[in-house]
Amino acid sequence: MLRNTQRVLVWDGLVRLFHWGLLVAVAFSYYTTKTDGAPFLFPIEVHAQAGYIIIGLLVFRVIWGFVGSFYARFSTFLYPPSKTAAYAKALLIRRASPYASHNPLGGWMVIVLLLSLAFQSVSGLFLSDDIFFQGPLYSLVGRDISREITSLHALNSDFLLMLIGLHVAALVAHKLLGEGLVSAMVTGAKRFQQPPVDLVSARIRVRRVQAGAALLIAVGVTGWLWFY
Repeated sequence: MLRNTQRVLVWDGLVRLFHWGLLVAVAFSYYTTKTDGAPFLFPIEVHAQAGYIIIGLLVFRVIWGFVGSFYARFSTFLYPPSKTAAYAKALLIRRASPYASHNPLGGWMVIVLLLSLAFQSVSGLFLSDDIFFQGPLYSLVGRDISREITSLHALNSDFLLMLIGLHVAALVAHKLLGEGLVSAMVTGAKRFQQPPVDLVSARIRVRRVQAGAALLIAVGVTGWLWFY
């Protein structure tokens, strides 16, 4: 394998913080529903609180997708169907060009994953187990609609697990092809044998005002749900 020769700073610190924070919150959410929740005394509350954190993280990521650093913006990694199809065809014959940010397929995979996470966490706000837990927005829909949402919540949970499995498989595939996405999400940088298609020469900068506003809104949403 040829050594990578070009180092490109891709993911800013806030994107990386979002990614690992989301991983931990989703792991807690999964653990408290698929196990007895030990050592937590009230696992359903921990499950709900993990959902509130996920909502806050998603709020931040949506804002950052519009005002964040270059590679954090949705406009950088969302491509029209024609380019996505062309990339998929090139990938099948192992001639796909490298991308610093998400490639066309990966970009749309990110959006589907974020939408599924958003539905899962927001739908939880309308649920109740009639014993220990009642979501902060349960009173807006009532028991019958809540039960319908509960069914969708369970279905989307299975769909979300499939998406996460595909995501892990993609990480392994990229690693085998010489692109360490996990290490890039730790350091923020990738290495390439040839210049990526979406390479920019300008320094990736995080604007403090936008970052502070995005974080403040996300923390505010999480806090409101937590103490509602």
